[in-house]
Amino acid sequence: MTNFVKALSAAASVVALSTAIPASAAPAGAIKNIVLVHGAFADGSGWKAVSDLLSKDGYKVSIVQPPETSLEDDVAATNRVLDALDGPAVLVGHSYGGVIVTAAGANAHVKSLVYVAAFQPDTGESLASLGDSMPPASKAIRPSADGFLYLDPSLFHADFAADLPAAQAEMMAHSQVYLSVKAATAPATSPAWKSKPSFAIVATEDRAINPELERSMYKRSHSQTTEVVSSHVVYMSHPDAVAEVIEQAAAAGR
Repeated sequence: MTNFVKALSAAASVVALSTAIPASAAPAGAIKNIVLVHGAFADGSGWKAVSDLLSKDGYKVSIVQPPETSLEDDVAATNRVLDALDGPAVLVGHSYGGVIVTAAGANAHVKSLVYVAAFQPDTGESLASLGDSMPPASKAIRPSADGFLYLDPSLFHADFAADLPAAQAEMMAHSQVYLSVKAATAPATSPAWKSKPSFAIVATEDRAINPELERSMYKRSHSQTTEVVSSHVVYMSHPDAVAEVIEQAAAAGR
């Protein structure tokens, strides 16, 4: 086997941005694998602080990079990571990532779900239909000419990441991942939260998703819910609180 072929083989096994630690370092009895899924208008780098905290506490963290071209593509990207794991996992979604984990949570590796200021659709519901049912404060969403959605950069800081430094929010605004209309309107079919334990975080100052919508979704699913005084990007501005909820899910899902 040539070095080139060996390199290709090794590269094929790398399916996620992961920080590995010895399995024995994880808390006794807790699920050791944590899979994090970002939402619209963001990317996986936003999970760094949460990932660092979880890794320090003995968890193996993987961060999915969904393309946001369709819900089908995003679920496939998540399953690709889940299928490479060596055991059970907690699956975590932020914002539109909640729609993704609601579907990908059917994966046999997933034992519990965490919704971080995230959509949690029931059968037939989509991000768009849920958002329309209880509109958010923000009016920043704009359409592209080719069927995608993005946030007006001039409103990004105030409406998406108000409790982050302005320079950081500006960088995020100019590197945002556009969400396809196809993904935003795709209905849920078999919600995993109906058969697996779920935990949730309400961002009380959220302008991208109505906090009352978050409360309503999490109440009907009987998710164990925590409220954090935060903007939409609670996983970036309050990583300690988010990591704590994820670790609770890891302990409960064993």
